[in-house]
Amino acid sequence: MMILSQLATSFVAAAGFGILFNAPKKSLIQCGFAGMAGWILYYLLVQQGMDAVPATIFGAMLVAVVTQVFAKVYKTPIIVFHVSGVIPLVPGGVAYDAMRNFVENDYTAAVQLSAQVMLLAGGIAIGLMFSEVVNQSIRKIPLKRRAK
Repeated sequence: MMILSQLATSFVAAAGFGILFNAPKKSLIQCGFAGMAGWILYYLLVQQGMDAVPATIFGAMLVAVVTQVFAKVYKTPIIVFHVSGVIPLVPGGVAYDAMRNFVENDYTAAVQLSAQVMLLAGGIAIGLMFSEVVNQSIRKIPLKRRAK
């Protein structure tokens, strides 16, 4: 039951941010699916005991792959799917806790949480970048070599 609620809420969050960022109406389902795919991979990896940072990297890589496929299939710019696809992975709650600890003068906890926010945000960027590098590398392989 928990998986279903995670799937539903991540889909709604990603599609909702698609609306907020003026994504075309015809692509809102794909935006929601991209965010849902990345989040559920992250969630399952964390449930299996993986640290949040590598799980975020893998989730962002999946979002990037899914968005590249959607961009080709639906002939829509990839950024439409990227922006709303990574929203469920953004560490907003941790960033809020970090700022709250700064305001409450608990600097030790605030610095730890801020470092975690930076690592998670960097993980999102690394995951998106790594997937794009792999995609570009595959495109540069001549068609003759790909067929073998």
